[in-house]
Amino acid sequence: MIGTRGVRLAVIKPGLYAMQVRALMEAADEVAAKGYEPIVEIMIPLTVTREELALARGWVEEVLSDINSRPAPKGGKSKRPKVTIGTMIETPRAALRADELAEVADFFSFGTNDLTQMTFGFSRDDVESRMMPAYLEAGLLKRNPFETIDQTGVGELVRIAAQRGRKTKKSMKLGVCGEHGGDPESIGLFYDAGLNYVSCSPYRVPIARLSAAQAVIGGSKSETK
Repeated sequence: MIGTRGVRLAVIKPGLYAMQVRALMEAADEVAAKGYEPIVEIMIPLTVTREELALARGWVEEVLSDINSRPAPKGGKSKRPKVTIGTMIETPRAALRADELAEVADFFSFGTNDLTQMTFGFSRDDVESRMMPAYLEAGLLKRNPFETIDQTGVGELVRIAAQRGRKTKKSMKLGVCGEHGGDPESIGLFYDAGLNYVSCSPYRVPIARLSAAQAVIGGSKSETK
């Protein structure tokens, strides 16, 4: 999480995102040519300021404008898909400034694994193998926060970001990716925070579906992805 990655890498490597967007749209054209309807969502990682996201969105939109000015490939679907552009909420600052990020984002996806690392100041690989067992045994932590979301810390940041993002853009789609998306307790928090969907690894899908169903009995907006 610390260092030159995500949108930061794109800032110092001009043309990187343009290349990726062109490749993505070429793949979408290939899918459409086979008669399918591709859904294209472009997610900018690790943004912490509105300015970063606006800059990256500009790169994406410039390429999309150029591509859409050209005829779509013959065969299959003749119209290119509408592309949505969003960002990952992976840092405490992004969560706290979600209202500003929402001005230039179509959706948020909470990267709760990275958000947990940044909030606790933990290195996941190091902590889980060496420190976490001792902390759990001593009762310093009730749960491993990389398995079940920290309700009062990381979870509170998710709630804040959801509330502030929707204050700026009421209909904004909110979701979560990472292993927390397959944890029953975490799914309950995501439902309470108003997220639209959870995403998780394939082997966690059955429990994620069950947990989401249990959470929605009272009228949830959640779904599994």
